[in-house]
Amino acid sequence: MTIHAPFPAGRPRRLRRDAFTRNLVREHSLSAHDLIYPVFVQEGEKRRDAVASMPGVERLSLDLLLPVAEQCVALGIPVMALFPVIDAGLKTPAGDEAFNPDGLIPRVVAALKSRFPELGVMTDVALDPYTSHGQDGLLDDSGYILNDPTVEVLVRQALAQSRAGVDIVAPSDMMDGRIGAIRSALEARGDVHTRIMAYSAKYASAFYGPFRDAVGSAANLGKSNKKVYQMDPGNSDEALREVGIDIAEGADMVMVKPGMPYLDIVRRVKDEFRVPTFAYQVSGEYAMLKAAAQNGWLDHDAVMLESLLAFKRAGADGILTYFALDAAKLLNS
Repeated sequence: MTIHAPFPAGRPRRLRRDAFTRNLVREHSLSAHDLIYPVFVQEGEKRRDAVASMPGVERLSLDLLLPVAEQCVALGIPVMALFPVIDAGLKTPAGDEAFNPDGLIPRVVAALKSRFPELGVMTDVALDPYTSHGQDGLLDDSGYILNDPTVEVLVRQALAQSRAGVDIVAPSDMMDGRIGAIRSALEARGDVHTRIMAYSAKYASAFYGPFRDAVGSAANLGKSNKKVYQMDPGNSDEALREVGIDIAEGADMVMVKPGMPYLDIVRRVKDEFRVPTFAYQVSGEYAMLKAAAQNGWLDHDAVMLESLLAFKRAGADGILTYFALDAAKLLNS
């Protein structure tokens, strides 16, 4: 039982009186080491295309991405997460380009690990950037997403990424059984050091819109949705079930997505499982804060850092955020 002295013996404001005391008793803190930087990479050279719905975010070709990776290393950001922008001509109903060993992502992974071996590289294991219909899996004749055939393709995708030298594969598709299948395939090939960060509690959220613009899947998806495999936003207990399954199947780390609207899920996951837990401050969250700041309604730097600290307070060990570079610069100053 926690006992608190009543007023006036107990004056909580005493511990807020000055900066050194506030620093001394602060329960949670944020550093550059807590951040993972998601980036969008595309084919070509000297290609830099702004994402209109995500101010400050660009699709970059590899030659322009390398200086960004160098910044991450200099700032102490431990991991860069890669998301591909695939040419429309390479997209097929089955997403075959996803496991091309000479495809965009394997080549980018190899280049980054060659130039910056100390920088962690994480890759998305999902088919939506590669499918002509914009879904994360293969479709049957009625348009329903097939689970087991999709998992077979995801395994091939993860193996191609691991062969290229990636540190962390991050299945974001929400197919049943894919973590176990990927872990078994990695182990069978001797890739015992390849980590899996599972998108374990990924909700069918309306906050993903700008991301789909960035990777070019929004037009392919059209008016369809992903509710038959991503989680219902009204569910909380189900998230614990999903996380438990992924841990049992071999996930090293788990993730909750989106972020701030689901901090209660982050807290429940951390309390229940005590495993490395991450959250994704998704594109819609980023866009909202950026838009409000650009209109002068919010202090950009203050709300950025406050939002990131909220993830740590809720129990997240780290945060995927498009603010990573800006936040790290402030945190290191």
